[in-house]
Amino acid sequence: MFICHAMLFFVRLSLLAARFAIVQSPAPVAAAGSFFSCTVTGSESSYVMEEALVPEGIEAENLGWRVLMVEGPLDFALTGVLASLAAPLAEAGVSIFAVSTYDTDYVLVKEETLPRAVAALQGAGHEVAMA
Repeated sequence: MFICHAMLFFVRLSLLAARFAIVQSPAPVAAAGSFFSCTVTGSESSYVMEEALVPEGIEAENLGWRVLMVEGPLDFALTGVLASLAAPLAEAGVSIFAVSTYDTDYVLVKEETLPRAVAALQGAGHEVAMA
């Protein structure tokens, strides 16, 4: 659900229950879980997956991420949705890792910054449903 008011977006986000890792792997990785993302470029393969599902032998330095999912689906004609999330998080000093899919957007924040992230998003008018 979203509300557009004078080109400002107020969205409802849901916190996924699991903790996630962001990893790189030279070999293909397959996983399941509540959220899995794979991005392959000419120079790297990056994955977002539940920490518990990181395969043996893959170096996972980026542990402890939490996923906030924008409740969608979002129309492709919308502009500024991700910016409406990133701006208050940046102002609060919260680093993000963003992933977009066909239906919606996901914002990952480190677990230790989650309370500050939620407060910043709520302060900007967004609704956050905690798992």
